Amino acid sequence: MFDTLSDRLSGIFGKLRGKGKLTDADIDATAREIRLALLEADVALPVVKAFIASLRERARGAEVSQALNPAQQIIKIVNEELIQVLGGEGRRLQFAKQPPTVIMLAGLQGSGKTTLAGKLSRWLKNQGHQPLLVACDLQRPNAVNQLQVLAQRAGVDVYAPQPGNGVGDPVQVARDSIEHAKRTAKDIVIVDTAGRLGIDAEMMQQAADIRAAVDPDEVIFVIDAMVGQDAVRTAEAFRDGVGITGVVLSKLDGDARGGAALSVRHVTGQPILFASTGEKLEDFDVFHPDRMAGRILDMGDLLTLIEQAEQAFDEDQKEKMTNKLLGGEQFTLEDFLDQLIAVRRMGPIANIIGMMPGMGQLKGQLDELDDSHFDRVTAIIRSMTPGERTNPKIINGSRRLRIANGSGVTVMDVNQLLNRFTDAQKMMKQMSGMMGLPGGRRSATKSSKNKRKGAKGGGNRPRVGGRPGGMPGGFPGGMPQLPPGLDPGALGGGQGVPPGFKLPKLDFNKLSKPPKDDNR
Repeated sequence: MFDTLSDRLSGIFGKLRGKGKLTDADIDATAREIRLALLEADVALPVVKAFIASLRERARGAEVSQALNPAQQIIKIVNEELIQVLGGEGRRLQFAKQPPTVIMLAGLQGSGKTTLAGKLSRWLKNQGHQPLLVACDLQRPNAVNQLQVLAQRAGVDVYAPQPGNGVGDPVQVARDSIEHAKRTAKDIVIVDTAGRLGIDAEMMQQAADIRAAVDPDEVIFVIDAMVGQDAVRTAEAFRDGVGITGVVLSKLDGDARGGAALSVRHVTGQPILFASTGEKLEDFDVFHPDRMAGRILDMGDLLTLIEQAEQAFDEDQKEKMTNKLLGGEQFTLEDFLDQLIAVRRMGPIANIIGMMPGMGQLKGQLDELDDSHFDRVTAIIRSMTPGERTNPKIINGSRRLRIANGSGVTVMDVNQLLNRFTDAQKMMKQMSGMMGLPGGRRSATKSSKNKRKGAKGGGNRPRVGGRPGGMPGGFPGGMPQLPPGLDPGALGGGQGVPPGFKLPKLDFNKLSKPPKDDNR
């Protein structure tokens, strides 16, 4: 959603990096370009004016004029101002002292309220709560049925005494749901209210009546981030007519300009609590202003990436791999398969790589990544016997042909996977050696000798930080290459990859989507 704005800001900052000192004319020109970029991104004019005024004031201050790198200071100021525009520090849900906590969802029809109710209930359940969904949208056809389906998928209960489709009193349903939640020991009640295609008196009155009936602890307004400034005006109307305590941004994965997301906090004065980035129930998380600002400025979002990895890799799997490292055990194809499946649970590989710093310049190449490559690798490993997965050295020519036929690939594909896996095994041994663990000291010493040998003789073994292709440290062994031209050492100044640590040489081209056949 923020791709266009990110590209414009990256171009503006690129012009500043070659200057040792910034004059007033440079600051004015930079502020003017940033102002145009924000306006083109459909950011509200009051927000742009306040942003630029603060930027000019700070850019002319001592923190820039006395800085060794003025351009970096400007980027730092823009990042901090973006964080403030998005809300500063994120706010969490406020829970009632005596359960149940009542959360009321409001918004226009089509903004994603009902879907968000399912996502929020699933998220709260994973946090250890017992949520109850309440169907108070009795006007929209099949709204009650949709909420019931979402509740079943999220694994939570739903209170829907009325069939909907224009039948029933939503205010009475909301009032009765509180007693039902107390009887069934539910600590959170999520009330899904009706929306309209526009703001009208009947809609506002019904929302106000439901609020008076249930006295909610949170009134969350759901904004469709693709609508633009009209969504912000709608939020203002709800704030004045019903009263809201927080905002949720839906459809952040769209291709609209995203100005509403940057404007709603400043205009409404209410914090952004959550962000919805897809249609699946798991495409939902707490909104972090600093992380969103980092994505806009192409600084990456490593914290979210780490959190997703922690959720994808279960505790048993982490403990198993830790024990293997500590005990110097062999890294097997079974381990490789487990890690590959866990990475797939994190989402599309393009989204994962896109969270790393500096990936904005590679958007075109990331769009060409094909996740079906991982499915082929999974099929190849699953076509092996348990003995072959544990000891790949026994896989001779006839076994490779059998595996290829069983997985629907060629023998060359099997050979390439086995070669990559051999590199991954070496990488795991090096990791053990550099951690001072058993089974790896010899490999680490050998690696140091090779490094010195390469420095003297100019050997053809590439450096870790200088070869485009390897995944950064911390990712499962055997992952495919990054796009050509990307220097992993440039990520975070080359930190995170231990000295002498050699990443496997993999073929990134295997990940690209196949060319379209125009003859079809």
